[in-house]
Amino acid sequence: MSRISLVHLITGTGTGGAELMLERLVSRIDRGSFDVRVISLTGVGEVGERMRLAATAVEGAGLRRGRLDPRAPWIVAGMLRGCADVVQTWMYHADLIGGFAARLAGRIPVAWNIRHSTLDPSRDRRTTILTARACALLSRAVPQAIVCCSNASKQTHERLGYDASKMIVIPNGFDTERFSPDPGARGRIRAELGIDPSAAVVGLVARLHPQKDHGTFLRAAGILLARRPGTRFVLCGEGVIPSDPSLARLLRDTGTGEAALLLGRRDDISALQAAFDVGASSAVGGEGFPNVIAEAMACGVPCVVTDVGDSAEIVGDTGIVVPAGDPEALAAGWERILSMPQAERARLGLAARGRIEERFDLASVTARYEELYRRLAAAGRRAAPRSTRPAAR
Repeated sequence: MSRISLVHLITGTGTGGAELMLERLVSRIDRGSFDVRVISLTGVGEVGERMRLAATAVEGAGLRRGRLDPRAPWIVAGMLRGCADVVQTWMYHADLIGGFAARLAGRIPVAWNIRHSTLDPSRDRRTTILTARACALLSRAVPQAIVCCSNASKQTHERLGYDASKMIVIPNGFDTERFSPDPGARGRIRAELGIDPSAAVVGLVARLHPQKDHGTFLRAAGILLARRPGTRFVLCGEGVIPSDPSLARLLRDTGTGEAALLLGRRDDISALQAAFDVGASSAVGGEGFPNVIAEAMACGVPCVVTDVGDSAEIVGDTGIVVPAGDPEALAAGWERILSMPQAERARLGLAARGRIEERFDLASVTARYEELYRRLAAAGRRAAPRSTRPAAR
């Protein structure tokens, strides 16, 4: 078989879990077998620019985020026609638009990609929920495969009405060379932030969004601080800054203002996580496979996570799982790990890293995606009339 023309269609290429997984995937995919192209429904964001610098073709369709444009399938179809053997879409809006566009462009095989574990009207936009429901109705006719990033995502969407016979689980994969224990980074980051080298540090990497539940994290921080006054809490992510009114109020109400450092967006996440003693996820819903948990574990950091999505499956017996929205339980989990002798905590961190290497290594995850794309391309070429096939490369 000649090289496969593979197009990834995603809502946008700003910084987010799906976007970062796409970046990791295209960085590792076999370029001898695949011609890879990325189309953003909107513009080209930071992750898209990085993919361009790494020699991946990235372009934007120019659609406006948050606005339904009935021309969208035809616009995208024009970008696909004659130059795609397989289309991989990412997230609901791209699934819906890309599914129709792939048909209009010549019945190109398409794989959807689902990232949510739950849909909640209190946290998710109405248009997102309606789009997911529309995809459920169309799932028997439009995609040839549906990739879920977690078992929780698969189960939720089966209940929503997605075609279970087309669904497969391919988890997120991680570069364990980039994310690895780094004593040098630990010392450097603590010096930068003014944290005593001997202080216990609990870290949360998460953008400011209701599903991340920063409120529970900071309430738990207040509880732990009363028991272990020297503990420091490092939070980073888009919008996580002291001037945010909701966070400023939480810092005041929980008494964590002096102990919590709100860093905003950071580009040195691997170094930052290597400085943590405990990694945390306080998510209350929506997440299928939280990247930051696996990244912290790959850095040799044990994690305490809420029982959301596949978080419990990610940490296994190398961390602690607590109920969502329960600050007492979250604080108790942190205290349990911080109370371990240093050697025991180090062994737990190494076991956490080993779990990521064994189950979520980027090379093996990429191979599973490649296998799917080869299967879809072969089926599409058998079914397509000769005149509609892309030219040989």
